[in-house]
Amino acid sequence: MDWNRSQIKQRLAVVCGGVAFFCALQNLPALAGALRWVLGVLGPFLVGGAIAFILNVPMRAIEARLPRGKRWKPLRRPLALVLTLAAMTGVVTLAACVISPGIGDAVRSITSQLPAAIRRMEEQLAELEAWLPQLETFAAGLEFDWKNLTEKAVTLVRDWGGGLVSSGGVLMAGVVSGVSTFVIGLIFSFYILLQKERLARQGRQVLYALLPEAWADKTLEVLRLSGRTFSSFLSGQCVEAVILGALFVAAMTVFRMPYALLVGVLIALTALIPVVGAFIGCVVGALLIAVTNPWQAVGFVVLFLVIQQIEGNLIYPHVVGSSVGLPSIWVLAAVTLGGKLMGIAGMLFFIPLCSVLYALFRGFVKARLSARKVPPRKWRDP
Repeated sequence: MDWNRSQIKQRLAVVCGGVAFFCALQNLPALAGALRWVLGVLGPFLVGGAIAFILNVPMRAIEARLPRGKRWKPLRRPLALVLTLAAMTGVVTLAACVISPGIGDAVRSITSQLPAAIRRMEEQLAELEAWLPQLETFAAGLEFDWKNLTEKAVTLVRDWGGGLVSSGGVLMAGVVSGVSTFVIGLIFSFYILLQKERLARQGRQVLYALLPEAWADKTLEVLRLSGRTFSSFLSGQCVEAVILGALFVAAMTVFRMPYALLVGVLIALTALIPVVGAFIGCVVGALLIAVTNPWQAVGFVVLFLVIQQIEGNLIYPHVVGSSVGLPSIWVLAAVTLGGKLMGIAGMLFFIPLCSVLYALFRGFVKARLSARKVPPRKWRDP
């Protein structure tokens, strides 16, 4: 059988890909180490790209509402970036202004209740005095090797102290590295946002220079779909968090529970983590309410479970699912799968990722049905 040059290239590519995949399987530890090193080097730029993508969502809306004209053209992009940063800073400051006084009130409440708690502890200790003779008799019958116990305690403290010092050094180094990565990434994101059209044009030039035109067209189509989907997901997630926080503020106000605004803001912030993030706010809110009234804390937990069921089964799949074009059942499946594989980051990433895959697969299925000329009556509802 005669093979032309294109067929030879295809088969050679398949063979080389198979060999490379086999070598990768044989050297997984080395490959993982190399991947970690590459991610460490590219970390600031990846963080900068993520920050730029997040900031671009509100920045694009702000820039569209700025005045147009020849005189405003060089100022629109920097002004939109400044206004976006000011808006983000304002939201964070407003949340801090709501949270800080509530935390301060809780601390003062705990401090004011400490004397009563100490008195209750003294009463309990006084009740134990009747058992002291029995305890002394029991302790007298026990024999301890105090020297051996002391030596073990000293060894344990020494090992714990050395581990604490070493772990403290590692923690400090990690904090410094994380802060420096974030600062460099933030600065890099500003450059991306100020020159995003030029960078996009250069990226398209690279694609069309390296790939066949059909492949480059398909790659750009997938990238545009991914960008729209991830942007819609961020918007939907923020809307859902605001709705959930407002529901808690209203319900807690109706039932006359303390710290309604504080707990609502906390739950709205933690609800940015899909589906399970609100549980973090629930724990904090229950602890704050328990300081004032433990029974109201129990009622708050019951209220949280009710609202969480409404939010998880009705609000979240419809608000976020509709924003990314993903049916409700697949939103829940994406959150579950992402959480199992990658934790919180997976929950944030898998919903838009599954939406992109869903859209691509839906288009592929429709194209195949059309190519095979399958009558619609065979696959539509009976």
